[in-house]
Formats: sequence, C-alpha cells, structure tokens
Amino acid sequence: MIVTNNHVVADAKSLSVGFVDGKSASATIRGTDSDADLAVVEVDTKNMKSSTLKKIAVITLGDSSKLQTGERAIAIGNALGYGQSVTGGYISALNRQVQLTDKTMTLIQTDAAINPGNSGGALLNSKGELIGINTVKYSSEDVEGMGYAIPINTAKPIINKLIKNEATSESEQAYLGVSGQTIDSSMASQFDMPSGVYVQQVIKSSPAQKAGISAGDVIVSFNGSNVSTMDGLKEKISNLKAGKKVKVVVKRQNQMGTYEKKTLTVTLGKKSDAPSTSSNSSNSNSNNSNSYNNNYNNESSNSQYYSFGQ
Repeated sequence: MIVTNNHVVADAKSLSVGFVDGKSASATIRGTDSDADLAVVEVDTKNMKSSTLKKIAVITLGDSSKLQTGERAIAIGNALGYGQSVTGGYISALNRQVQLTDKTMTLIQTDAAINPGNSGGALLNSKGELIGINTVKYSSEDVEGMGYAIPINTAKPIINKLIKNEATSESEQAYLGVSGQTIDSSMASQFDMPSGVYVQQVIKSSPAQKAGISAGDVIVSFNGSNVSTMDGLKEKISNLKAGKKVKVVVKRQNQMGTYEKKTLTVTLGKKSDAPSTSSNSSNSNSNNSNSYNNNYNNESSNSQYYSFGQ
C-alpha cells in the first residue's frame, strides 16, 4: 500500500509506481478521499522481482501533534519528474488554515522546497519519521519558502479507512438521496453560512428523508469524516454498501438565523433503487439567493495563488 494525494491520482486511467532501483510496477487505487486530498494506491507484489522488494522499506510514523516550530523538516518527492529529490528546511508554522479553491485545510507550513512532483511525498523530521504528506505550496512573486503538508495525525485515521476499503459491486452500492452544492470558505463568508455541502433537494422516501435530512441543511460530516465538497460526499457514499448505518452531521438554520449542529443516523439504501431523476424530491429550496456555483474568475494579473505540488 502506498499513500499519496488524491489530486495526484484523480482521473488517472492507469497508474505506475517507480521504485528506488529504477523498476516500476502497475498499480490500482484502493481508495480516495478528495476532501482530505488523500489516496491509497495498491501494488501487486507477486509480479515484482525479489531484488526490488528487498529495497522497499516501510516508513516509521511520527507524531505531528508533538511538532514545534523551528524543528528540522525534510521533504522527499519527484520534483519536476526528474526522479527522487530531497530538500531541507524547518517547520515554519503549525495548524495553518489554508484556503484552496474548494475547501480549507489545516496544514503544516514548511520552508523545505515543495515543487511540482512533490505532491504525495513524505515530510520527515530529523529522525526520519513521517510527520506529514506534502500537498501544496504558496506561489507568489513576493513569497518564497511557503510549502504545506497534511499532518500525519490528521491523515492516519483516513488512511486506515481507505486501506480497509473493499470493492463494492454495483448492486451493493449505497445511496443517500440528496442533491447538493459545495459551499467553500469564500461562499460561506459571503452568505454567512457554514462550509460543507448545501442540500438543495432531498429525494422523496430516500434514506436521507427518512433520517430527517432537509433541504437547506449543510452536511459537514459523513460516517466520521469531514465533508467539504459534493464530490467528496459522493466518493464517501460510493465506498459503502447498502444497508450500512452512518452518522451524518448537518448544520441547520434556526429561527434566529444561526446554524445548529445536528447528528442524524442514516441507513443507506441501494443505489439501484434510486429514482433516475430528482423530480420527486420531497423538498427543495426555490430561493434563488441560495443557489450557488463553484466557478471562479481567472485573474491572470494576480500572481499570488496556491498550487499543488503535483
């Protein structure tokens, strides 16, 4: 099993993993979580040479909760596709809130260079322990040395879930019964509402309706994992089998206009039983002010942006 970023493998038609001895092997995706930008890739070792297998070492996990600013940091990756590279620096800051296009992530900041090709690579401490997964850097004409990594303590439970994923047949795939829209941090600020997935419609007699999910709710957690995008929610549902009971956390607007958190238990239905259209939705929000889009204007003159170290 190999851990990387979701944006590294997203939409890939085939995968190949290169090893330290220059050999490569085909791989398959075991599981992905686009909200956390994590993925687990699986390599079939049966067809690999023993000489290559002997050179593979399992990394030791560190404890990112014990990190302190000023500690040494080492970033490993495949910068610009030239092969394995190593850069060094320091832990610049902890618990940085980094706003990306469709979500906000809490990351480790380092001045160890994270360049294109470093995504999914290891961020190590001075002991060689894994403390983070290199993810993104801040690109600007005025800024240098601002790279970011997912803390390993954040990634670990998600990775364990992805490793346990089993292929789900089409007849067993789960179904929730909502249509929704991603609310990123920019929209949340603009409309004074929580980030997450805004529920636009709930399908009549669906598992979502039976559990009490309503149009206008904002889904922020599903089955113990944070939800920040509609694609991420769909992905989490697709990894589960029909009949499974899951906890769904929503934020619902009360009469005072503030949002209250509610935890609902949903028994997922069969995707094959879902209606082909949402014309029979039980409720929908017709107020146009609650209709959002996730498109951003390209401002080529703006030289400051976050870029993935893919």
